[in-house]
Amino acid sequence: MKKIVSLIAIVFSFWGLFGMAMASEGGPVDMLQTLADKMIANLKANKATLKTNPSLVYSLAYKIVVPHADLDEMSKRVLPPKTWNSATVGQRSQFESEFTTLLVRTYASALADYTDQSVRFYPVRGGYAGKNTVRVDSQIVRTDGPSINVNYRLVLRGTEWKLYDMTVEGVSLLESFRSQFADKLSQGNISNLISDLKQHNAQNGG
Repeated sequence: MKKIVSLIAIVFSFWGLFGMAMASEGGPVDMLQTLADKMIANLKANKATLKTNPSLVYSLAYKIVVPHADLDEMSKRVLPPKTWNSATVGQRSQFESEFTTLLVRTYASALADYTDQSVRFYPVRGGYAGKNTVRVDSQIVRTDGPSINVNYRLVLRGTEWKLYDMTVEGVSLLESFRSQFADKLSQGNISNLISDLKQHNAQNGG
């Protein structure tokens, strides 16, 4: 489990890609590559202060991630259908808020550990024309180890591609969180899960 978490943490460094691939002539892959290049340039420019300036890291995370991720879809998919369907509107809102904080702080923590990785994207199999969902395959290229295979899953919302899941070496981000939350839910209900997340986030500066 620790290995999976460490691999996911590396990929979090590229969550600047979160759903920001706008529908365009170049398509989602070209846009993802352009945004990855911009994110890497930003990380390199601030590399000296990433660990010593948490406010900068959190600011980048909230600015880049939150507005462009399909957090509604992620929050819905990360819980069992029965749990989500039986939750009140207020509980859904509270869960999404705490889940978002958890994601952003995990992302920000990984940003602070950035060490010159690069990313390579591959064409969408079968193309993306006329599709509402796509999978974009990529590799994280590291100087200190083997490349890491990463698949991004995006959904088209209007004219904007939004990311709702990613798979790292065959391990889905949502499935990993779903497994953790299932353990919590087995000991209580969504109210207990929300309380646990709230406490965890508060202890970690949330």
